[in-house]
Amino acid sequence: MRAEPTLVGVDVGTTGVKAVAITPDGGVLARAEEAYPLSTPRPGWAEQDPEDWWRATERALGTLPEAAAIGLSGQMHGLVVLGADDRVLRPAILWNDQRTAAECAEIEERIGLDRLIALTGNRALTGFTAPKLLWLRNHEPEVYGRIGHVLLPKDYVRLRLTGDRAIDVADASGTLLFDVARRRWSNEVLDALELPTEWLPPAYESPDVPGAPGAGDQAAGALGVGIDRPGPLSVVLGTSG
Repeated sequence: MRAEPTLVGVDVGTTGVKAVAITPDGGVLARAEEAYPLSTPRPGWAEQDPEDWWRATERALGTLPEAAAIGLSGQMHGLVVLGADDRVLRPAILWNDQRTAAECAEIEERIGLDRLIALTGNRALTGFTAPKLLWLRNHEPEVYGRIGHVLLPKDYVRLRLTGDRAIDVADASGTLLFDVARRRWSNEVLDALELPTEWLPPAYESPDVPGAPGAGDQAAGALGVGIDRPGPLSVVLGTSG
């Protein structure tokens, strides 16, 4: 009798990687968790080394049964900048980093607040990815000039797992660069901010395969508790509150 396949979920969080192995019907086979540090080089700054995410993921997966499929979720909004050779150029700037207030104002001035909300569903907030890119352009031009690819945290782990650069539409919607109605990167926003479209990975729906894109932690958590239609509500008490 053929054994059931093992499915593994991996969450690349702010404090560590969590992984769980389950059966197709949801029975838990094993769990693993690996922590990593958070760096605050200046007040209001928050950074992590993407290599720490990868090493923690390797260790966690190494304790679990061999997986037939792996699904990814993770902290949203963080900026991982890679060179053309996919090497990390600097520590990742995280969702809770607060250095980009001036860049948020710049974004709203360039695009207009109403138009920005119409396209992306949000006003410019310091946690989002787009203002972090503008901050690099304004403050670290030597790094900005070497960017070849832009990823979010869980998508860097996917790159290391599979060699594929990709993002899901849920995580993409938290970058402030995504047209949420058309479910694609917004050329209007990118042009207004003078950011190259080719830096960004293809955006997929979360269940698409091969190399399933997964979802950001909030979107994945909502689905996990059954919020798949208007009406239900969940309360999340996570790292951010």
